[in-house]
Amino acid sequence: MRYPFPAGAAVVVLTAALAACGSSSDGHKAASDGRPSATRTPVTAPSAGPGAVSPSDPSAPRTSEPPKLPTDELTPATGSFSKKQKEYLVDRVPRGMDPAAVLQTGQETCDKLTYLVKVDRDTAVGAIVTGEIADAKPAVEHLCTQHEELVREASQGYADGTYKDEQIRPGRYHDVTPTKNCTWQITGANGKNLVSGSSASGKRAEITVPEAARAFTSTGCYAWLPEGDHG
Repeated sequence: MRYPFPAGAAVVVLTAALAACGSSSDGHKAASDGRPSATRTPVTAPSAGPGAVSPSDPSAPRTSEPPKLPTDELTPATGSFSKKQKEYLVDRVPRGMDPAAVLQTGQETCDKLTYLVKVDRDTAVGAIVTGEIADAKPAVEHLCTQHEELVREASQGYADGTYKDEQIRPGRYHDVTPTKNCTWQITGANGKNLVSGSSASGKRAEITVPEAARAFTSTGCYAWLPEGDHG
């Protein structure tokens, strides 16, 4: 199988999506229409690709999260939230923050996915895998359920990084918008090299992760998506 979307285009497409969707909230209707508007600029924390080994120091001090707004206080300045919108906001709104601003973040996540999937489905899934579109799962679960299949597929993918033992899912995968420095290695017991390669041309590649795999490392390949049903 060949994938005609140009290598490296994810950056261009994602940038376009951010530009196209970043101001999309201006067109949202008031809360009385079930889509409350917000004047604050939401901030979305980045998330790591599913399953990747965290580069952070586990011994580093962690700051406690600010207290969340109780469910009965999740109300917009005007109008009201729909049931799904309120479910999305539960335990997501820090005290002192406008709930509509948090909802706007989720709506913009849905807008980005809608835009990207029309341009290139693999890029949309890859953006979820890598965390470039952060917190996609809760947004899709409550605000745009039509994208549930994207999230399901992303949960079976790999972002660049190192994966070991129970994080390994045998099967066939293809990469998404690799750079010319895209390299990968799959090792088995005792670090034995099973599969390795590179994509100096920047063209998309396919690999098979065997049952004997114990570690998988990918660099510069952006993301790997499953071929067929890995559910």
